Amino acid sequence: MNAFDLGQLLPLLAIAVTAGVAGGILAGLLGVGGGIVIVPALYLALSTAGMDPAITMQVAVGTSLATIVFTSLSSGYGHFKRGAIDMDLLKLWAPSLLVGVIVGALLGGYVSGLILVGVFATVAALVAIDMIFRKTKDDPTPRGFAKPVWAVLGTITGALSAMMGIGGGTIGVPLLNFLGYDIRRAVGTSAAIGFIIGLPGAVVYALTGLGAEGLPPFSLGYVNLAAAAIIIPLTSSFAHVGVKLAHSIPRRALRFAFGIFLMITSLRMLFDLFKAFAIS
Repeated sequence: MNAFDLGQLLPLLAIAVTAGVAGGILAGLLGVGGGIVIVPALYLALSTAGMDPAITMQVAVGTSLATIVFTSLSSGYGHFKRGAIDMDLLKLWAPSLLVGVIVGALLGGYVSGLILVGVFATVAALVAIDMIFRKTKDDPTPRGFAKPVWAVLGTITGALSAMMGIGGGTIGVPLLNFLGYDIRRAVGTSAAIGFIIGLPGAVVYALTGLGAEGLPPFSLGYVNLAAAAIIIPLTSSFAHVGVKLAHSIPRRALRFAFGIFLMITSLRMLFDLFKAFAIS
């Protein structure tokens, strides 16, 4: 029996509106693709509606990846016009990111939803600690690595991003900043990376979820088309607001804001994970 009816779908769509606005602003501001907001928001809405916990996280992640395809195009174009995208790095990283995304999406489509929650919360907490407490150099200089090293970093970034339903910025921004890239350039490049992660990731989640029981109405596998249709126009529109903010506030403030938001998100997900284990 399907866990949803159209009446239960309405709260999900209402939360999708809020997530779309917030996700769009953060996508442009932090280069995160909006998934760091959209995934926990959809997770909360689906859980409240009584959806089977075994597939709740898959639907939240799959739907988030579908929205990131369009959000990353919008925010990436905004950063590109300001010269904040490293095209050479993007070309170098794209193949390994793609491999990582396919691997991560396949794992995400079949493993327990609780594992995905744990991955999401743990990675977000580690990144938050780094962004809040590590000092930034006034004149950062990018570090050079051999192509195999970049390939490994790209594969890991792509795999974790696909499993978490995020656009790559959650991992890409702190990683690039740690490697010596200016925070604004790291944000801009990570925004463009979102497209490479979102498109193949969403396709894999849609395919692996075909035939799954208990999905919300208007779902294509683990991608809920109704929620995506509401979120996409909002994130794409409000991403421009975030881009303007990213280029008008100090680098340290940008890093701190990113870290605080990630920590709040991580704590919320860990709390949900604790409740799930306590109940079981």
